[in-house]
Amino acid sequence: MIKILIADDQELIRQSLKMMLSGVDDFEVTGTVSNGTDVIRSVRENKPDVILMDVRMPKMDGVVCTQVIKENSPEIKIIILTTFDDDEYVFNAIKNGASGYLLKGVSFEELTEAIRKVYNGTAIINDDIANKVLRLFSEMARSKDSMEVDDKLLDEIKDSEWDIIDGLVQGLSNKEIANKLNFSEGTVRNSLSIILNKLGMKNRTQLAIWAVQSDVISKRHSKEKQN
Repeated sequence: MIKILIADDQELIRQSLKMMLSGVDDFEVTGTVSNGTDVIRSVRENKPDVILMDVRMPKMDGVVCTQVIKENSPEIKIIILTTFDDDEYVFNAIKNGASGYLLKGVSFEELTEAIRKVYNGTAIINDDIANKVLRLFSEMARSKDSMEVDDKLLDEIKDSEWDIIDGLVQGLSNKEIANKLNFSEGTVRNSLSIILNKLGMKNRTQLAIWAVQSDVISKRHSKEKQN
């Protein structure tokens, strides 16, 4: 039997999934929860094999919850099942250890097949989500030669903006950066747009690749210590 935990903030979705999945011979639904905190509690109590995890949930979102679960119980497989296909959610969920990323428009047959495949060690993502991931790898491959940024442009970056770039290098989401710096998500989002404009870059992925390749954060910290 494959033991499944369902995590979604909408009761109708939780109950619908529970009813359908409970009717599958080799599935056992161990519980349904509405927020990330309850996911962690249910994992301790019921030890599921697979978690169907929504992204936007109260108390702790699905991306952060995925990270917590994988750090403490790496054997548990997590499928993000959501309506959101934002790049930030996709990349951070996969980075944090999700084995699957599916949009809620998938058929029941596709979902059950995904659960079995993930349980047996195969990663599963929607075709359109796969395109996003491939685009990221393609951009990283094209950027293997370090991007050059004029030092004069770097002088225009404020201290608070450097802190945001630092969070980006660490792989944090906008929400995590905001929590760490005591900013709102909107402030982080707007600041990233300003940083991209100042440096003449297209998107946060390009910014992160440049920051990692150039090691600009470590160099800046070393310079601050010398001063």
